[in-house]
Amino acid sequence: MRFPSPVSLTWMAGLINAELIGNSSGMATGINEIHRVEEGDLVFVDHPKYYEKCLSSAASFIIINNRDVIVPEGKALLVVDNPFEAYTTIVDHFRPFTPATQSISNTAEIGEGTYIAPNVFIGHHVVIGSNCRIHANVTILDHCIIGNNVIIQSGTVIGSDAFYYNTKKDRSIWYKKMQSCGRVILEDYVETGAGCTIDRGVSSDTIIGAGTKLDNQVHVGHDTVTGKNCLIAAQVGIAGAVTLEDGVVLWGQVGVNKTLTIGKNAVVLAQAGVPGDLEGGKIYWGSPTDEASVKKRELIWIKRIPEIWAKLKP
Repeated sequence: MRFPSPVSLTWMAGLINAELIGNSSGMATGINEIHRVEEGDLVFVDHPKYYEKCLSSAASFIIINNRDVIVPEGKALLVVDNPFEAYTTIVDHFRPFTPATQSISNTAEIGEGTYIAPNVFIGHHVVIGSNCRIHANVTILDHCIIGNNVIIQSGTVIGSDAFYYNTKKDRSIWYKKMQSCGRVILEDYVETGAGCTIDRGVSSDTIIGAGTKLDNQVHVGHDTVTGKNCLIAAQVGIAGAVTLEDGVVLWGQVGVNKTLTIGKNAVVLAQAGVPGDLEGGKIYWGSPTDEASVKKRELIWIKRIPEIWAKLKP
């Protein structure tokens, strides 16, 4: 989430009641989660397992619950007892919940030639480009951005909350909701089928690249970024913070694990399970995925096991 304008760390420390250590003259431009941080961002960490990852990330400022770690040069620590609560305070300040009072918010911007069907809901500060078609019962939630010539079929939800929780098993409620303050951006000429769900980023953006087409009942997790001209068939499920490069094709019921990258022009055949990064320009199949030609040869050999076993028996 970008702040409306850069804010001083001394002001931020006052907002979250933090001890400021390091570059006290810095200016924060936004808050982000570790998978998508950029220079100028705040990030929070509350577990020693992830201290080093956050300290060495692109984030300039770290909200942390340990004042004894080494502060990287040029960075700053904001030390608090509970970094998760500090994150929530920041989100509540810059992007507070605003109830809807009508189906299409007065703050929404809708371009020329765009068709909005009956029973569409459009939230606060949504921007929709020109010549789009938004079909019946579509929901576009706050702060989302829709490009030009976009088609959204009936029943699709754009900007639902991330499935992302702060987990602590030493308390009665293990999973506490990470408030989602990111956006969904659909670039020009994107099309979604009916009944799709595209989650907003936790604090960054979920982006569907120009020309990408989604079939019916596709789920796209938080902070996922697709390249241009991807093709995603029915019932595909993509977890959070995934990167699909340009031209990736995912056929029906493919499942994609979190925080991985599928390379340019890769094709993943139906019902495959993708556990890790895939190189571009190849065809994959199976669960876990491998190159389709390899998986097919494996199946042939598996079918021959009884025959081979019969030959090996004395």
